[in-house]
Amino acid sequence: MTDVSIIRGKVVVITGGARGIGLSTAKALQKLGAKIAIGDIDETAVKESGAASDFEHYGPLDVTDQRSFNDFLDEVERQLGPIDVLINNAGIMPTGKLIDEPDALTRRILDINVYGVILGSKLALARMLPRHSGHIINIASLAGETHIPGLATYNASKHAVLGFSDTLREEYRGSGVAISSVLPTLTNTDLGSGVTAPKLLRAAEPEEIATAIVQMLASRRSKVRVTTVAGVISQIVGLLPQSVGDAIGRSLGSQRAFLDDVDATARKKYEDRVRGTEE
Repeated sequence: MTDVSIIRGKVVVITGGARGIGLSTAKALQKLGAKIAIGDIDETAVKESGAASDFEHYGPLDVTDQRSFNDFLDEVERQLGPIDVLINNAGIMPTGKLIDEPDALTRRILDINVYGVILGSKLALARMLPRHSGHIINIASLAGETHIPGLATYNASKHAVLGFSDTLREEYRGSGVAISSVLPTLTNTDLGSGVTAPKLLRAAEPEEIATAIVQMLASRRSKVRVTTVAGVISQIVGLLPQSVGDAIGRSLGSQRAFLDDVDATARKKYEDRVRGTEE
C-alpha cells in the first residue's frame, strides 16, 4: 500500500485547475493535507473554484506567457513556501479534420499543450534543482501513444509531451527532482463533452485521474495510464504491425469517435471556449 501521508504539507501548483482533472486533483490532494495553488486562464472560473474549495492560492495564469507563469509561481512561493509539486495540466482538445482547423487554432493547441508544459517544467526546475527536491507531473494522454482521426494536432501535442517528459526524466535522473507523465483515456470532463468512447472502452472519471496522480506523488512512479484497460489496449496495439493496429482501431470505432460520431450540440460550448469564439 502506497503511503500517501508524505503528501501532507506539500505545496502543489496545478495549471488549468479551475475545472475537470485539474480541479478534481486539487480537491483530492487538499484532503490529504497538501497546500493547493490553482491557476487558470479563465479568471472567473478559477476564482469561483478556488474560493468554493478554500484553496490556499488561486488566480489567473496564462501558461503560454513566461511573465504570467513566473509571476504566478513567485507569488505561490511568497505565500506558501517553496513549490514541491507542479502539475502541468492545462490543455485543450478541439476536434475536427485538420484541413478545417484555422492556423490560429493550430498554434493555440501547440502553445498551450506543448509550450505551456515546457515553460512550466523549465520554471519549476529552476526552483527545484537547487533544493535537490521536487516533482513535476505532466498530463499527457493515451492519444500521445496512438493516432486518432479528428485529433491530429492534439495527438501531435501529446506525443510531444510524452517525449519531452521521458527525456527530462533521464536528463535529471539523480537530481532529486522526479519527472512523471499521466496518460488518461477520454475523460468525463468538458474536454470530452459530446464524444462517446470507442467500443470496449469507457470514459474515465476525473476522480480516477486524480487518484492516479495521488498514487504517483506517493510512489514517484514515472508513468501511469488511466484506465488500465485502455492503457493495455494502447500498448498492445502499439506493438502490432501498423496495418493490424489500424484495423483494430477502425473496428473499435476510433476513426469516427472524434469526427462523425461527435454530438456537436453537446460539444459546442467547449469548442467555442477553447477556440475563443464564445459570445
